[in-house]
Amino acid sequence: MKRQDIQKVREALDKVKKIAIVFHFNPDGDAVGSALALYHYFKDDGYDVSVVSPNAFPDFLHWMQGSEDIIVAQHELVKARKAIKEAEMLFIVDMNAPHRAGQDLQNQIAKFKGFRILIDHHVQPDIECDVMYSTPQTSSASELVYNFLYRKLTPKRKFTRSIAEALYVGIITDTGSVTYACDHPSTYDVLRKLIASGINGEAIHRKVYDNYTTSRMKLLGLALSQRLTVMPKYGASYMYLTKKDLKENDFKIGDTEGFVNYGLSIDVVQFTAFFIDRENRVRVSFRSKGDFDVNIFARKHFNGGGHHNAAGAFFNGTIEEAIKHFEKVVKQEVKPAKNKK
Repeated sequence: MKRQDIQKVREALDKVKKIAIVFHFNPDGDAVGSALALYHYFKDDGYDVSVVSPNAFPDFLHWMQGSEDIIVAQHELVKARKAIKEAEMLFIVDMNAPHRAGQDLQNQIAKFKGFRILIDHHVQPDIECDVMYSTPQTSSASELVYNFLYRKLTPKRKFTRSIAEALYVGIITDTGSVTYACDHPSTYDVLRKLIASGINGEAIHRKVYDNYTTSRMKLLGLALSQRLTVMPKYGASYMYLTKKDLKENDFKIGDTEGFVNYGLSIDVVQFTAFFIDRENRVRVSFRSKGDFDVNIFARKHFNGGGHHNAAGAFFNGTIEEAIKHFEKVVKQEVKPAKNKK
């Protein structure tokens, strides 16, 4: 982020009173964590701050301070739209385009007339903002928020416990507890500073990863035992869950978070997909190891996108059609490995 961008933000902050923060549909720990860090920071400074979530966020994030103040557009659409419309400054975090907030909010975001700031780590941002802080090489939006607030905007300011916990949650969830997308020393430096501030990393980890519902465990068992297909010849795998699977196992938002990574843990697999049959479309998550670029794969074949080793998309059709399409393009794109059956 350039020095003149920070100056623009400082000048804008001197003129505004109301701030709104919005993130992507089906929010994860990084979306909620980065937004709540911004929320507490500016609320502590006396601003009128609103956080808008397009739909419900996972239960295992509800312990976070400030989560009870998040406006969920799925349940309070009028209030959510009003919060964005009446704001004088809008932070768009952990998403690179208005449509990623879903149909109910995308026009409100795209037509916003106030000062817009993008803080995101996905490739190819597709939105015009007054200030854009977009670096795909960074581990998470939460790490970018830390850099923005404490390395650029107010380097000497100390962070509160609520901010430190929010940033910590965002970084560990978007790196799989520091197992991927975290090869830069700067990520560990941020985590060190957050821990040094006095937060309990072990307790946070338990709240996030040892706080799953019974429905999640049942769905995971079903996905691994009956919905997993390996394509060893192509170094690929996929899992899926149908509407019936979700209904019979009392699915709740967040229950399938991280399921896609299990398909990638198989020794012969270099990339994997996870399909969830939701309402009128199929949600698809992609993960890969090494050089296989699932961002390009998702953009080319599923009109999606994301990162080099992690991407997502929505497929307009049945889950059977989505899986058939996946198998077809895998066989087209990937050269079969020799001696693999």
